[in-house]
Amino acid sequence: MNKLNLSLLAAASVLAVGGVYGVSQEMHQTDFPSQSRSTKVGKAVPSKTNSDKELEVILKDPALSQAWGLNMTDAQKAWRVSKGSKDIRVAVIDTGVDVNHPDLTNNLWVNPGETGLDKNGKDKASNGVDDDGNGFVDDVHGWNFVNNTNDLKDTHGHGTHIAGIIGAEGGNGVGISGVAPKVSLMILKYYDPSSRSSDNLSNTVKAIEYAVKMNAHIINYSGGGLSPSPAEKQAIEMAMKKGILVVAAAGNERSNSDVKKYYPADYGLSNIVSVTAIDKEREVLPSSNWGVSTVHIAAPGNNILSTLPNGEYGMMTGTSQATAFVSGVAALIMANNSEMRKADRIIKYLTQTGDTDTNLIGKTMYMRRLNTYKALALQDMDLNLAGSKVDNTQNLSFTIGAQDIGGKKPASISSFGKQLRALVHTSDVAKRN
Repeated sequence: MNKLNLSLLAAASVLAVGGVYGVSQEMHQTDFPSQSRSTKVGKAVPSKTNSDKELEVILKDPALSQAWGLNMTDAQKAWRVSKGSKDIRVAVIDTGVDVNHPDLTNNLWVNPGETGLDKNGKDKASNGVDDDGNGFVDDVHGWNFVNNTNDLKDTHGHGTHIAGIIGAEGGNGVGISGVAPKVSLMILKYYDPSSRSSDNLSNTVKAIEYAVKMNAHIINYSGGGLSPSPAEKQAIEMAMKKGILVVAAAGNERSNSDVKKYYPADYGLSNIVSVTAIDKEREVLPSSNWGVSTVHIAAPGNNILSTLPNGEYGMMTGTSQATAFVSGVAALIMANNSEMRKADRIIKYLTQTGDTDTNLIGKTMYMRRLNTYKALALQDMDLNLAGSKVDNTQNLSFTIGAQDIGGKKPASISSFGKQLRALVHTSDVAKRN
C-alpha cells in the first residue's frame, strides 16, 4: 500500500479533474393525484472539503480520505476480499451520467449486442440500427427514456453522483472509488430538469422493464412518491420473478413510512430493500423517512463525496446516496458468490450482517447499519452455499454481539457464519426436507 498526500482546498480548487462542489439537498419527489410524479432536485453550491491529510489506502485514489461513508462501512477492508466484477450489472435509474467522467467511463455497462462491426463493416454502437433487436437503437450503455435516445448526458448531476457511489473505478489514481470498484453500470435516464413532470413515472416504468429485459442483477432507484402506481409495481414484480434486487430510497418526507407510505420502497415485495440515511454520528437524517415495519437498513447519506458531470466531484445528501451504498455492497456480494444473485437471499444477508446500532431503535426493522466488510468477510469465510469453507479469508477482525444472531452470542466468527447461512437459506432447507 502506498501513502498518498492529498490536498483538497476550497470549491474553486481542482480535485483530480474538475472542481469540488456540495449539494444542499438531494432528489425529492411527491405525487400529483394522478399517477404522475413531479421531481425536485437540489442545486450544486460551492463547498469546502476536508483538508490536507496523509492516508494509507488500498486503492490509489487521492480523494478516499474524504469518503467517510466508505470508512464507516469498512469498505477498504472489504476490498481485500472482493473489489467486485464487471459481470455484475447494476441498473441506475436516475438523471443520466457523464459517460466521459474518468472515474466512471471504464465501469459503464457495455451492451454486447451493440458493439463490434455489423455485416456492412460499420460500428454497431453508432450505425443507427437496433442490432440486438431489443427495441432500442445503439443502446450501448443504456437508454434515455426522457428523449427516447441513447444520449445519456446528465444535465443535473444527481445520476452521475449516484453512479459514482456505486461504482466509481477503483485503483486508477483518479478521484474516488465506488463501493464496488469493479462493476457494470447500466445507465437508464428517467428524468431531466427540462422534461414534463407527467412523463417521469412512465419513464421509470420503462426503465425498470428495460433493466429486466437486459438482465440487470440490481436496480438502484433513488426516486419515488407518496402514491402507489400499479404499472410501477407490476414492473418490479417482473423483476422479482427474475430474482432482480431493487434497492429503493426510503424517501425524504421526514415521516414514518409505516404510517405514510413511500413508493416504490413500500410496495412490500420480496425483492425490494428500503434504505434510510444516516450521518457521521450514525443518526438518521432529519429529512429521511424511517419505519420499523418498512425500512430495512440504514447507510451513509450525509455530505457524501462522489462524481459530478464535467469530470468534477462534489457532495450530496439524502436517502438517494444511502441507497447507492447498499447497491454497491450488493454488487460486491454477488461478485463474490454467484449463488447469492437472488434478491430475497441477498436482502436477508445484508440485513443480518449489518452493525446493530441503538440509534436505529424505532427507525428500521433490524436496527442495523450497513457494514461492507462483514458482508464480504463472513460470506468469504463460511457462507459457501454448498456448506464448504472457503480458505482465502484474510485476518478477520470484528466484534460479534449476542444481538447479532437473535440474542445468543456465537462462540466464534466461524459459528456465526454457519448460523447466518442457516438463517439466510431457511426456505431452501425446508424444501430439501
